[in-house]
Amino acid sequence: QPGMNMGQDRQMQMVGGIQLQAEEYDLMAAAADLDEIEEVNTNCILMANLQQASTSGTQIDSAPVYDTD
Repeated sequence: QPGMNMGQDRQMQMVGGIQLQAEEYDLMAAAADLDEIEEVNTNCILMANLQQASTSGTQIDSAPVYDTD
């Protein structure tokens, strides 16, 4: 679980039969969080590009509309 075991300095964790320092476990959780954030960012960029691609050309073809105020 991301963010778990924060502040458990010097305590030992049993993970898959291997003992790890809590600090190392926190680094693993942080790395997993970073991977997930990067994946979300990639998806956001992809969706933004798709949306821009789907709307490109629609404004160019129409006459510009100016505010009359």
